[in-house]
Formats: sequence, C-alpha cells, structure tokens
Amino acid sequence: MTFQFPKPESITLPIQGSDNGFSVNHVYCVGRNYKAHIREMGVDVKEPPLFFSKPNWAVVKPGTDIDYPADTKNLNYEVELVIAVGENMSIFGFGVGVDLTRRDLQTKAKNEGKPWFRSKCFAGSAPVSEIIPIGDRTDFSGFNLTLTVNGKVKQMGSCNDMIWNPGEIMCELAGEVPLQAGDLIFTGTPEGVGKLEKGDDVVISIPELVELSFKIC
Repeated sequence: MTFQFPKPESITLPIQGSDNGFSVNHVYCVGRNYKAHIREMGVDVKEPPLFFSKPNWAVVKPGTDIDYPADTKNLNYEVELVIAVGENMSIFGFGVGVDLTRRDLQTKAKNEGKPWFRSKCFAGSAPVSEIIPIGDRTDFSGFNLTLTVNGKVKQMGSCNDMIWNPGEIMCELAGEVPLQAGDLIFTGTPEGVGKLEKGDDVVISIPELVELSFKIC
C-alpha cells in the first residue's frame, strides 16, 4: 500500500543504556491520583482518579527548551512518574515528566462544563525524560518525585501516596482503551503545583534514577 501523504515522523524518546529509541504512540494521563493534590485543587477527595489524554506531538524530548504557550497567563507545572508501555500490556520502563497545564483555561472550561482540551493539549505540554527499562522492578512505591524552579524545590512527593498504583492504572485504562506498546501513561502529580514564567529553569527527577531539565522561553 502507498500513502496519499507522507507518514508523520515518529516521536521518539531515548532509552537509557540502549541505541534503540522508544517510539511514542498514545499519551494517557491520570488526574486526581494523590489526595493532597486533590485537596489543593479544591476537589472532594472521595472523587476517584480520572483519565484524559494528550497528543503524542505534545511530548518534548530531553534537551529541548519549551516556548511559553499562547493564550494563558497561568502556566502550571505538575511533575509525574511516567510509565512506558511494552508489548502485551507489560510495563517496559519508566521516566519522569511534566504535565504542563494552562490552568486559567482549565478553570474556565470547568466552570462552563466544557472539556479540558485547550488547557492540556498544546505544543510542548508533555516534556519527558529518557526511558529507563524496568528490568526486574515491579514496585514503584519507593520512588520520590521532585521538581525545582530556578533551584528552589517546588514539588516533592512519594509514589507510595498514589491512590491507584501503576499496575492498577493500567488495568483501569485497559478497560477503556486498547493499550499498545509505545503508549505513555502520566500517573498523576503530588501536591505543590504552581506557576511558571518565561525564563524559568525547571529540573525534575526521580532522585538517583533519572533527571530532566528544561527552560521556559
């Protein structure tokens, strides 16, 4: 079969210790997966986590700075553990990422009962580190997440505080969508989300395992 138009270039993330790349398929995100974050957002903690998605072109490779997006005055950071899906609904690996959000647009959409699309889906809204193959690891509860802005710690949380752990997230998602190799899953953010400005230097990490830095331009 030939194609009417050229196939889009794949979005690829580096894999630690490998010359191969992780070709990104779909990007799924979990909201409201940490109780402290739910409280700071003013939502009832009895509400279960929810899912939304981002296009794969929102993913930003390591080493890439991010342009401050248009139509917002309140760009927020949310550091997250990112799960990389492998074959047969396995977990291939993990990384650390940021769910960048145009919070003012999200608030407006919520108030009007509209989807969050414009608040979450824009170029550069999903920076992700290199992918670390999982190996024999099955437990992510000991992972910590940190985010600093201009050298100051803004977010620090433990994956042990997730409402749904990565395995449970994948089971829930699989009931809704056909998970495939190459999918990424942002697993939710701990408390401490806040605002970014042009010129800010951001560093996110799972200490001693993986780190990603970028500048808001």
